[in-house]
Amino acid sequence: MAVLLALLSSVVWGGADFTGGLVSRRMPAIAVVAWSQTAGLVTIAAVAIATDSYSGPVGWLGWSVLAGLSGGLGLICFYTALSIGTMGVVSPIAALGAVVPVVAGLLGGDRPSRLQWAGMLLGLLGAVAASGPELTGGARLRSVWLATLAGLGFGVALYGIQRGARDNPMMTLVGMRAASVGSFALAAALSRTLIRVPARYVRVVAAVGVGDVTANLAFGVASTIGMASIVAVLGSLYPVVTVVLGRLVLDERLAVIQLLGVGLAMGGIILLALG
Repeated sequence: MAVLLALLSSVVWGGADFTGGLVSRRMPAIAVVAWSQTAGLVTIAAVAIATDSYSGPVGWLGWSVLAGLSGGLGLICFYTALSIGTMGVVSPIAALGAVVPVVAGLLGGDRPSRLQWAGMLLGLLGAVAASGPELTGGARLRSVWLATLAGLGFGVALYGIQRGARDNPMMTLVGMRAASVGSFALAAALSRTLIRVPARYVRVVAAVGVGDVTANLAFGVASTIGMASIVAVLGSLYPVVTVVLGRLVLDERLAVIQLLGVGLAMGGIILLALG
């Protein structure tokens, strides 16, 4: 079940990131992140109320704030990078942020089998190889640096979700979204700037937010029932989804290295499941 939930998070993240990257080419990335996070907050808060998840220990609180702030900043960097760079290069660079929770899981006592070690290695290699175009093929240097910062932010956020989910996965995400939305609201108030979304993009931005929080929840639950290191690797396979969507939606051609990356990722998944 942990493997399936982690893979679900990767698929949904890939779709949400692809959509968020596209719309960020038509409006400021900070607006996409701020309003998508707001949509996610409304969604997860409603689910938390419906499932009576507000009771219990509050050990999740600090971790949720850490995840919200680092994740929000990571998304701004990520969507900006997607809007100015090559999606197939930016996405896998950011995905390498999974190294943070992987290392944390290993330091925390995770003991994967040999097959699982091989699966994690293949999964990470596949995520990178799925990028296709080399960095010399048109990706701007700024987008690479932004993708690197996004990866760091995502890695810290994933670790925060994993730790907070030990107490309460649902409330960890409520706190995470509240922290990120609150920070954007405060920044807007201090700068006296109104962050707007054109009416024609409201539904798309809302869908990005709902998808992102759904992926977060699946990842958080998976990390409570499976090895944190393995879940982190499976959750980082979303660049494969981005590449496939680029082919299907934008008619982008898959290079040989991209096909190899998809194959490596799938092989990694199989090894992780068998292990």
